Amino acid sequence: MRWDIFCRVIDNHGDAGVCWRLAAQLARRGEAVRLFIDDASPIAWMAPQGEPGVQVLPWNAAEAAELPGGAGDVVVEAFGCELPVRVQAAIARAAHERGHAPAWLNLEYLSAEPWVARTHGLPSPVTHGPAQGLRKHFFYPGFTPGTGGLLREPGAGREGPAPDAAQWLADHGIPHADGERRVSLFCYEPTALGALLQGLAGGPTTRLLVTAGRATAATRAATDRLDVQAPGWNAAGRLRLSFLPLVPQDDFDRLLGVCDFNFVRGEDSLVRALWAGVPFCWQLYPQDDGAHEAKLAAFLDWLQPTADWRALFEAWNGLPAALPALAPQAWQPAMQAARARLLAQDDLVTQLLRFVQALRA
Repeated sequence: MRWDIFCRVIDNHGDAGVCWRLAAQLARRGEAVRLFIDDASPIAWMAPQGEPGVQVLPWNAAEAAELPGGAGDVVVEAFGCELPVRVQAAIARAAHERGHAPAWLNLEYLSAEPWVARTHGLPSPVTHGPAQGLRKHFFYPGFTPGTGGLLREPGAGREGPAPDAAQWLADHGIPHADGERRVSLFCYEPTALGALLQGLAGGPTTRLLVTAGRATAATRAATDRLDVQAPGWNAAGRLRLSFLPLVPQDDFDRLLGVCDFNFVRGEDSLVRALWAGVPFCWQLYPQDDGAHEAKLAAFLDWLQPTADWRALFEAWNGLPAALPALAPQAWQPAMQAARARLLAQDDLVTQLLRFVQALRA
């Protein structure tokens, strides 16, 4: 089948990252994929080698007088992006010419909230525009049976030989020393960042691997403030900072695997942290209406962390909780149990292919 995936970039790591992984995994299963995206620049460093079977096209190609080649067999709106009118017209035209409409899916945001399982797979009639009278279906990723599952390539999350952390770090020019605790930092601008840095500086020797972009900017700003407000806060030198360049997805995934603890943000890196099997802390995209708080609470209810691990999630996301010291060894059993629950379920692409086949039957 030919798949058309449409993506508008809001958080360039998350939106583009999820859509690229989806496209690549479909292509590896023999599907032909076109990814229409309004900002393809993240793909250049996320997947510099590309992927056979995936064609990346600018969003304005979907707004042309004629969608090249017409609508695909499957059309995916990622994260509720609204399809251009000409694409909707192409879907309607394909329905008329082929005698059946393309499978039209709205791939939604990831959430552990209970309503996700109730909504997953439901049809949504199209009530206006050139595709009026057709319908699309909601497809919700999720953490529990009854949802669409998570993106997972073969082998991800399975126990195997531990990665050679020292070799991987050396290959990427990252300083390291025996006995250092390794922590990755991929975040927005958490208010608790300064407290975290101070806490790490007062604990065991830690190499903090700071990802490029907003995490680097936030960390530099936080250390500048600490230098003024708490001179000597890292006088013992126990906190060692390494600022990383942008790295391809494969290297980011390996980074999570060689660390003792990971701070992640958004959707794509949350899923990768789960497969890495290393305790982590997730920063949700902050929303003015506080919707991220309910989303976090639902995720924590699913994760079943220890009380102090839960407090870390809450404090990191701006809720009133004390920031605890990192204790990854104590948190590992809950981490392993959560990953085992996920591995017992089919991955998202397997479920997506099954869902589309049922729609086309």
